Amino acid sequence: MNIEKKDTRWLTSVALMMAIVILLANTPLGMIQLPIIKATTVHIPVIIGAVLLGPAAGAVLGGTFGVCSLISNTMAPTLLSFAFSPFMSMSGILGAIKALWISIGCRVLIGVVSGWLWILLKKINVHRGLALPIVGFVGSMTNTVFVMGSIYFLLAKDYAAVKSVAVDAVWGLVMGTVLASGVPEAVTAAVIVTFVGGAMFAGIKRHSVKRYLQQ
Repeated sequence: MNIEKKDTRWLTSVALMMAIVILLANTPLGMIQLPIIKATTVHIPVIIGAVLLGPAAGAVLGGTFGVCSLISNTMAPTLLSFAFSPFMSMSGILGAIKALWISIGCRVLIGVVSGWLWILLKKINVHRGLALPIVGFVGSMTNTVFVMGSIYFLLAKDYAAVKSVAVDAVWGLVMGTVLASGVPEAVTAAVIVTFVGGAMFAGIKRHSVKRYLQQ
């Protein structure tokens, strides 16, 4: 009976976090205006969910983020939507498969990497105040590195075509995006995951103590 209650609680928690991901993905709340660029925040609940609920939950939340990205790039296409929507592929079925990997597969990895990194840091007794920003930063960079890396290794020619540059210039553009957008996003994620994650852990601890005293 306790196992059933635990499973129900886990499913409810995952569903709640999925709702937050969907909300951020479909509103301006999913973007934070920095001095130079806009930083996405959609991956942050994926990271927090992976920390609180485990790598499996993180994978589900990352997949949710990926599906939202796919739908967004299909319904409101931009210059780079070919890399995130199989329906916008510039190179047929193979391009569509690559787009699925970039839009969904890379986002699943955010939750998987964040969840297992948190488990590792707990096992080696890293203090939570240090572990949370590390997981936040690495989880965010997982998104940037895998997405931009996949675009470079899988869709360099298409990327060069839409950007109207030579293929050998793609590497510089990709690295520019990683540094100009990915790093600020990772720092933002580290800060938010630290504060939100810390607050949620504190709330969970208070709730557990209250339940213990009522027994």
